[in-house]
Amino acid sequence: MKNVRIIALRRDRKRLLEHLQDSALVQIRQTENSREGFSRVDLSAQTQVFERNVALTEQALKILGDLAPEKAGLLASFKGRREIDPDEIGEIAKNSGEVISVCKQILELDKTISDNELELIKIKARLANLEVWQRLDIPLNTTSTRSTAVFIGSFPEQYNDRTLRDAIAKENPALEFESEIEHSESQLTCAVIFAPISQQTMAEDALRTLGFSRPMSPTSKVPKVKTRKLREKAKALREEIDSSQAEIISLKDRRESIKATQDYFRFRADKYDVINHLDHSKHVFVIDGYIPEEDCEALRELCERVATCTVEFSDADENAPVKLKNNAFAEPAQGILTMYAAPSRTDIDPTPLLAFFFYFFFGMMFSDAGYGILMVIATGLMIKLFKPDKKMRNNLKLFQYCGISTTVWGLVFGSIFGDAPAALYNYFVNPAEPMTMAKLLPWPTLDPQKDALTLMVISIAFGLVHILVGMGCKFWVCFKQKDYAGAFFDTGLWMLLLVGIAVLAAGMVTTPVLVTVGAVIAVACAVGLVLTQGRKKKGIIGKAIGGLASLYDITSYISDLLSYSRLLALGLTTGVMAQVFNMLATMMGVNIGGFVFLIVIFLLGHLINIGLNALGAYVHTMRLQYVEMFSKFYEGGGKEFEPFSLNSKYIKIQEEK
Repeated sequence: MKNVRIIALRRDRKRLLEHLQDSALVQIRQTENSREGFSRVDLSAQTQVFERNVALTEQALKILGDLAPEKAGLLASFKGRREIDPDEIGEIAKNSGEVISVCKQILELDKTISDNELELIKIKARLANLEVWQRLDIPLNTTSTRSTAVFIGSFPEQYNDRTLRDAIAKENPALEFESEIEHSESQLTCAVIFAPISQQTMAEDALRTLGFSRPMSPTSKVPKVKTRKLREKAKALREEIDSSQAEIISLKDRRESIKATQDYFRFRADKYDVINHLDHSKHVFVIDGYIPEEDCEALRELCERVATCTVEFSDADENAPVKLKNNAFAEPAQGILTMYAAPSRTDIDPTPLLAFFFYFFFGMMFSDAGYGILMVIATGLMIKLFKPDKKMRNNLKLFQYCGISTTVWGLVFGSIFGDAPAALYNYFVNPAEPMTMAKLLPWPTLDPQKDALTLMVISIAFGLVHILVGMGCKFWVCFKQKDYAGAFFDTGLWMLLLVGIAVLAAGMVTTPVLVTVGAVIAVACAVGLVLTQGRKKKGIIGKAIGGLASLYDITSYISDLLSYSRLLALGLTTGVMAQVFNMLATMMGVNIGGFVFLIVIFLLGHLINIGLNALGAYVHTMRLQYVEMFSKFYEGGGKEFEPFSLNSKYIKIQEEK
């Protein structure tokens, strides 16, 4: 990675930035303050306009998606962005104003729908309140006439004509009144009370004591009339909602132009945000950033072609980002690495090692040739048919390589959809002696059920290799940083100790010579660790205690090695589940019903097995990389290289050939 500084004339700013954005060569470094003698250009207002337009188009697309969903299959997420010709950007820019008007129209129609739906809720509540007053033939807001006080309201208890009159009379025997019940139900009585105007206060006091309350929204119309008008209004609101929804749906053909316009404004917002952070003088402007070393000449040629400028390169500073560069085999695993952390400047790029062990361990855990072939075919078809973007393509390639590994391990374990070939042969042929996969396949296989102990040893042996590779990476990092003591004493001795223990263990089942060799190596390394691991402590006693205490770390390595038993466990699980489904599928016998049952259970069972065990293999393989291997050497903490580019969501500009 290199630092780059571009000094160009202000008149070339637009052209130069557009070409830099299109080429995606440089990550522009943004600082808060300008250098001495320079100033900043404030284009924040224009940036905000572009960002508002992006937000506007997003809202419009969401509304269209709710009312007129795109017809997309289950595999649509694998499809890449729509490719457009570079000349189309000019056309998109030309039509952007009209597209924004369409988006505003969609939002206004949606607001109308929302407002009407809110009003309908209010009308529904008011109709519910009026329902109990349908027998009333005077307006609800009536309070008096010239000679009579009128009380229209409700009580929180259920009354009939007699009990209501008795209750009111009990509160004030001197009160003269007439009552009429309009509605009565449990804990509610709606009624009209008439009293002389001269006794209005007496009536109010008596009714208040009984919990009387007037309607919350009294109307000046008779309840039946008001109800009819509200229903007419609700009908009109629903018709307006339907009309607005139909109008929005009629605009669904503008979806692609809205998407393209959103990306266009996203491009412009990004460019103006960069301009806001560039240093300007009266005649020139300055761009500081980072660029991969192999792209320096391409950048120089681009700048000389499109602007009058000076391009300077220098060694990258400690804050420089990192750009991973790997071959076709390792590149799909870069996503697994960056999911954990990008490498720092002092790290090595472990992607090639990660890729190899990820494919290897995934295949050993999934371990079925039938499943592996399906993975290879499915991912290959998706790449061919959908032409996905680079990130999705890498994910598909990752599983394609995992599928190849799964196929190989499936053949080693003698598993092809479990024992499907043998089970189907026995189902249709019904031989005197049942066929097995070991008899059917022309090569020797390892059966995880019968050879579990052997596979356990193999799994731990692979784990030892994996850990030693991680420690070897640590050795190389220390050596490169000239930390020779850390390389040889802290890493090298532990590597040799583990090798010695492995040789000793192998000698126990082979030849006594290896036991002696392994013991000598292990003891010598243990002594070396005791003598060197306390070297940073003060005093002889402190150094001795520190050296002896370091040997306790052997328990950590043993624990790490035992973690690799999951290679056997998951491989065994995949095979056993597949065999169980095969057994269930063939249990109904050879007849029409049994054949239908066979097909359904076989397909459904193996789909379940693929889903569960592919997920398990993926998660546990990542765990072995992150916990067992990366912990030995990888620090991470770096920042990924993020060039100034056409950051789009829906469209992709075709590269010039």
